[in-house]
Parts: sequence; structure tokens; C-alpha cells
Amino acid sequence: MRSFVNLFRVPEIRNKILMTIGLLMAYRVGFHIFLPGVDHAKLMSYLDQDEGGGFAFGIMNALSGGAIGSCSLFTLGVMPYISASIIFSLLVKVVPQLEALSKEGQAGQKIINRWTRYATVPLCLIQGAFLLNGPLADAAYTWEVIDPDLFASVFYKLFVLLTLTTGTLMVMWIGEQITEYGVGNGVSLIIMAGILSQMPSMLLGLLNSVDPGEGVQSIVTLLVLYMLIVLGIVFVTKGQRRIPIQQGKQMRGRRVYGGQRHYLPLKVNQAGVMPIIFASFLFVVPALLDTITGTSFFSRAMAWGGFWYVLIYSILIFVFSFFWTALMFQPKEIADNLKEYGGFVPGLRPGARTAEFLEQVMFRVTLAGATFLAVIAVLPQILSSNVPNMPPAMAMFLGGTSVLIVVGVLLDLIDKVNSMLLMRRYEGLGDNAGAGWARRGSKPRGAAR
Repeated sequence: MRSFVNLFRVPEIRNKILMTIGLLMAYRVGFHIFLPGVDHAKLMSYLDQDEGGGFAFGIMNALSGGAIGSCSLFTLGVMPYISASIIFSLLVKVVPQLEALSKEGQAGQKIINRWTRYATVPLCLIQGAFLLNGPLADAAYTWEVIDPDLFASVFYKLFVLLTLTTGTLMVMWIGEQITEYGVGNGVSLIIMAGILSQMPSMLLGLLNSVDPGEGVQSIVTLLVLYMLIVLGIVFVTKGQRRIPIQQGKQMRGRRVYGGQRHYLPLKVNQAGVMPIIFASFLFVVPALLDTITGTSFFSRAMAWGGFWYVLIYSILIFVFSFFWTALMFQPKEIADNLKEYGGFVPGLRPGARTAEFLEQVMFRVTLAGATFLAVIAVLPQILSSNVPNMPPAMAMFLGGTSVLIVVGVLLDLIDKVNSMLLMRRYEGLGDNAGAGWARRGSKPRGAAR
């Protein structure tokens, strides 16, 4: 409690927190500005069904924190911006000009960020067109979510595309303001806010869906399972494989410098939520192919929760986990840097042997992280199959990507808040956070120094 009060003692931290809350509230206001001609009640009823384009709609809705399901000004949310960021993250690793630009520090990163914003606009148009011609088109004619005559108008579709693009640019601006003037990463907080906003409605839906005779038992079981999932995600997210690094000793006159021992932390879940996002995007392709061909063959073959869906989904997560880790983690570059600055792994020759060892360790660590991600990703299917009357959208919320995103963002937010408190010699939010400053400030007067 004392640590929480310390957050509002420092004017700078207090202003950052209030700025973050205010911008997130402004973001949520946009959810109540619906697209023209959309019957929101019928749309919500459509999303609860696993028919037609419901599968593709549900995946994109879960990844966007419920933004797509709202069919509002912020329908696309930050998904186009995230897509553009992922594309440029990949291009930086394969295009030499972009790689050189990224190594120029803050100035080069500003240029890459500007290009990312430019790329967001065409991605908004592409994703908006998919929304209009895919799931929303199916809902418009099957459920009459939108007046068919109005939906057939080209002017209406162009107006909706312009509205969606403008909304995404506004969300992107809000996220950048939170990152610069608030606490934490703005885009991550926006996604988390969208996911958490669904919690009350999902819990009410869960209460209404369970059997009255076994209601209490079912709810308690789901809550216990949910807590175990959260604890498992925290454990794996914070899990590290520490590689000992020894600094070489140097003689300067009569003094010895160096010789310190530190660690190179290798995260178990190095790729984060990116493999699940990549795999989920590919599963939108069957619905797109059905739209092009005018059939439902591909959606039926890759039905949500089916055998082939679970198998291919798991394989894709493993592939993208190793792919993303290979792009972001460069053993040869790390080994060269250690050799240049006089560091080495005890028992290993600096250079190629160290790089080979790091690659082997990272392979085993990534295998464990990919297995964890695959289990988390297929968990909604398990819940939906074993819990009676549980819709797929609710299962996606209670387990899987949504929980992984929320837990990851909260852990990152806590780390950032702790850093700000420690800089001002306050006690952190965690048990061990701020222990150094706290012990230093609370040492008894008669203690030895």
C-alpha cells in the first residue's frame, strides 16, 4: 500500500499516470461512435455464432482487444500499425540499408518510425477492405447487420474505409502520446485496455451460460484454471536461462581492473506473442479464399477446434517461434561483442565456439517457449469443447492470446513503474523491488558501514 501511495507523491510520476488514464479514457470513447448503418445488437449476436465469417472475425477481434467486434470509429484499432511494425522489424534484419539506419541510434529510429506510420495507411485500407468484403459482408446479408441496399453502395464503402483509416491514425496518435508523456508502451496499453474492457460482459455471459445445477462448481473450476494459467504465463514470461559471462582481468600499473562476473539472460519466451499473431493471421486466409471462390470449403476444412486446425496451428507457432527468435537473437554478433570487450563464457573459447554454444542453448530454450505458446494457443479450443455452452469468443478471452498479452503488458508496466520509483529512492511495487534503496535509507544509525 505504501508503494502505491508513493506513485502519487512525486508530481512527475503522478502526471504521467493521470495522462495515461486520460488518454485511455479518450480511446474508449471512440468505441461508442459506431459506423453508420450498423446494427450493433445484431452484430454482437453474429459474433457469438461460429458460422460463415465468424471464425476469421473472432480471431481478428480477439487480437485487437474487441475493437473489430465493436464496428465503431476505432474498429481496426492498432492492428494495421502493429502489422506495419512487424513488417519493418523483419525488413531491418534482411535489408542492409535499414539495418544500418537502425544502428544510427535515436535519429535512425525516428526515420524508421516515420516510414512505419506511412505504411500504416495502405494497411488500413487493405484490412478495412477485407473487413467489408469478408466477415462484415456475410453478416450484412445473413443477419442484416447493415441495410443490404446501403451496403451495396460504393460511396458507403469508401466512406467506411476513410472512417476506419482516420480512426486507426487517431489510435496510433494516442498510443504515441502515452509512450512519450505517460507510463509504459502506448500501443500495448491500448490492446490491454481493449481486452480488459470485455471482462465484465464475458463474466456475465459465463454466468448465464453455465448449468444452474452445476453453476458454482463450473465457475470455481474455471476461476482456478484461469489463475493457474496466469501463474504459468508469469512464470514462463519471467523465466530466463542465465549464461555466466566472465570479464578478463587487466593490469594497469599496480592495479587490477576487470574480472567481474555477470550473466547473459536468455528469455524462455523470447518471441513473446508474435508467433501466435503470425499464425492467427494465416488462419484468416481460408475465410479470404472462401470469399474469393464463393464457397465454404476452406473454412470447413480448417474449422475452429478441429483436428487439422489444432495440428497446423501448433506447427505454425513452432515455426514462427524459431523464425522470430532467429531474427532477433544473433549468437555470432553477441559472441563477437563479448570477444571485443574482453568477455568470455567460462570453459569456452571466445568467438565461433561461444557463438555455437549460445545457438545450442537458445534452441533448447526456444523449444520450451514454443511448446508453452502452443499450449496457450490451443487452450481456448479445449475450454470451448469441454465447457458446455461456452462460445468461442468467451473461450478466446479466458485463455490463450488475450491472457498472454495482458500478463505481459502488466509485467512490463510494473517494471517501468519500479524503475521510476527507484530513481527517486522510493520503494518499488514488488517484494524485492527497491530493496537496495530501501535498505540503504532505513539502515540503523549504529550499524557498521
